[in-house]
Amino acid sequence: MPLLKINTDGSFLPAGTSLVLREALAKLPKGAPIVICVHGYKFSPLVPEHDPHDHILSLDPGLTCRKALSWPRGLGFGTGRSDEGLCIALGWQARGSIWQAYSEARATGEALARLIWKLDRPVHVMGHSLGARVILSALPHLPEGAVRRAILLSAAEFRSTAEHTLDSAAGRTAEVLNVTSRENDLFDALFEMALVPDHAPSRSLGAGLGQSHRNWCDIQIDDTATRAALARLGYDIPAADKKICHWSPYLRAGVFEFYRTALRHPERLPLGLLQEALPATHAPRFSHLWPAFSFASPLSFSRKASS
Repeated sequence: MPLLKINTDGSFLPAGTSLVLREALAKLPKGAPIVICVHGYKFSPLVPEHDPHDHILSLDPGLTCRKALSWPRGLGFGTGRSDEGLCIALGWQARGSIWQAYSEARATGEALARLIWKLDRPVHVMGHSLGARVILSALPHLPEGAVRRAILLSAAEFRSTAEHTLDSAAGRTAEVLNVTSRENDLFDALFEMALVPDHAPSRSLGAGLGQSHRNWCDIQIDDTATRAALARLGYDIPAADKKICHWSPYLRAGVFEFYRTALRHPERLPLGLLQEALPATHAPRFSHLWPAFSFASPLSFSRKASS
């Protein structure tokens, strides 16, 4: 069973989850990876035309959509190999207004923490948009070492929440790869204008964490220097072909080769190597649009933003 579907009910898991997990773990070879994938805004397992389990969280997406690219297959599941491990597709109610979904993401973080507690072994996690908020909301509820590595894609969350998370037991030991792109700048700006952080006012994570941290690495995949560094490591990611795109971190060619290695074979991409090889700074917001305008400085639409 390479793929296990689990849907949350707010901050809780469905009845019978413990039994389902025990059966799946009993078949899992020792040392095989466990990866939990978390979708973002606008998906819901309760709405067939927006079901993530028929879209990015499926081994074989049934919904016709240009963004319906299978995360489990991209991460190396569904191959038939006995040691491929277990991918858990976590579905949650992410429809309604952005304010409703933002609140629900935090509650779902508690459900994710409950799930990881039940697994009782270290896991990797990957989430897009508000799925990143789910992951960051889960870590403060977990013990040291519960999450080995987390990949955040176009994270719809604030720096202050990440800083709060990193000060928790699980946050101090989890390695976090924060994948960003200037293509997401419009979404980041609107996110900052619309939502109030759970903690101190701050920029969104699309601008990077804004400080060095021993277990955090910002990766701006549309940056020329970052792409060149990744190419030297063996991962060729083409230049951005869009000015605005919220889904680039999982639709861009070459990215899943990098994610697959980062999660299945983290020893090949140790965090220290990535921190040393990749640029530590982020290009300013909207800098990819500057040539199209007559001014030479970026606009800032951030509400209550701080550096």
